[in-house]
Amino acid sequence: MKIFDAKTIREIDAYTIENTPISSIDLMEKAARTIFEFIINHYPKETEFYVFAGEGNNGGDAFALARMLLLVNYKVHVFAVFPSNNLSPDCKKNYEQLLNINYPIILLNSDLDFPKIEENAIIVDGLLGSGLNRPLSGIYAFVVEKINEAKTEIIAIDIPSGLYSDYLNTENNVAIKATYTISFQFPKLIFMLPESEPFVGQFILTDIGLDKDYIEQKKSSFNYVTIEEAKKLLKKRVRFAHKGNFGHALLITGSYGKMGAAILSAKACLRSGTGLVSVYSARGGNNILQTSIPEAMFISDKNEKIITQIPKETNEYTVIGCGCGIGKQKKTAKAIKHLLIYANKPLVLDADALNIIAENGWQKLIPKNSIITPHPKEFERLTGKASSSLERLEKAVEFAKKLEIIVILKGANTAIVLPIGKVFFNSTGNSGMATGGSGDVLTGIITGLVAQKYSPSEAAILGVYLHGLAGDMALKNNSQESLLAGDIIENICEAYSSLHK
Repeated sequence: MKIFDAKTIREIDAYTIENTPISSIDLMEKAARTIFEFIINHYPKETEFYVFAGEGNNGGDAFALARMLLLVNYKVHVFAVFPSNNLSPDCKKNYEQLLNINYPIILLNSDLDFPKIEENAIIVDGLLGSGLNRPLSGIYAFVVEKINEAKTEIIAIDIPSGLYSDYLNTENNVAIKATYTISFQFPKLIFMLPESEPFVGQFILTDIGLDKDYIEQKKSSFNYVTIEEAKKLLKKRVRFAHKGNFGHALLITGSYGKMGAAILSAKACLRSGTGLVSVYSARGGNNILQTSIPEAMFISDKNEKIITQIPKETNEYTVIGCGCGIGKQKKTAKAIKHLLIYANKPLVLDADALNIIAENGWQKLIPKNSIITPHPKEFERLTGKASSSLERLEKAVEFAKKLEIIVILKGANTAIVLPIGKVFFNSTGNSGMATGGSGDVLTGIITGLVAQKYSPSEAAILGVYLHGLAGDMALKNNSQESLLAGDIIENICEAYSSLHK
């Protein structure tokens, strides 16, 4: 699913109205109905609603929603904020429809007009939409601040009032702090950034019927990976396949005290569907690995505790994953440099492999089409500090283009940045996955997919999606606090099954 800027969304709205049998007022009605359906499925009839509407189309959505709720006997209070008294045509129509049924609408002009909101009530924010490009002031700022003071849930229509759609303005800015944001057709770029979470809450996408052919024609550098797109990436297995058809992955991982990283990445690699997995690690890890993962083969370094060299022959392997739990000792760093220089295939690099590269300034040695999987701090070591997550994303795009590699910025809505500059935000995963070993599991899954002849880009996008989906499925039998990296591995099977259904 593409993520468009506010200007492009307005163009898609306009094209749909001009070229399909739907008028602008009908499109507004459809948009309001999607929020109405969310409400009737989530809140009982005795719920009290306070609807705040501005003078633009966002306000028109709010007035239409209020009318729908009233018609099914919800208790609704409607408040209008019209500082310029210059309503958009469709907002005016929906405003007048409420007046025509003799429903009282309270105009908010000062702090004296603001209502006392009951704690169990629900607020609907329909003040301002995605076209905002300057900080709130005056009556709008006052109303937003008063809404945020209420001890109740808030539903924002399309985007929380006060937020910009396409870039960050959350620092020292007045904006609605929504519980739910119900966004029409597309997510906004701002929803993908951690600074926006206190304002956006949980975002929900609704289909309002914008022209799909025109949407397909419009280009965007930003995308949101849905289950439909993940399904399209899956390769089908033939009946007469054998293990040789699914590749041989080499994992260079683990050291004394960190053999758990080797176990987790190898198990995940096998669960992802790799034909064969070999683990290269410190000699002291032999018994641990052979006992924990009998399905994997073990290749021993001469050193008891750390990795000091790289296997001489790597041509037999389809892909090499490296970095989980290897440490940063000088001999290990020397081995990693040798790997970077002499690898004749893309690599999957994580954790200490990335830290070694950053400390020694070896970024340009990373082979083309390799996949790197840094968390924010590791990425900062590679490229320097960023003032915000948006600037970090811009750095990732620049870094991926310059080195012709794939950058996976781990976190909520993990961003997969391709060498061509396209960004794919992931839609799966939960905060329970913020636990030790989760990144090792991701490295194993992605390495396994590359072994199975997925392109590095496909492996990155599908691997991140599967990892998050397995984490979501693990959550069914766990709490976010108790979820472990091993639980993610145990649910890779179910994640695959859900994509195949």
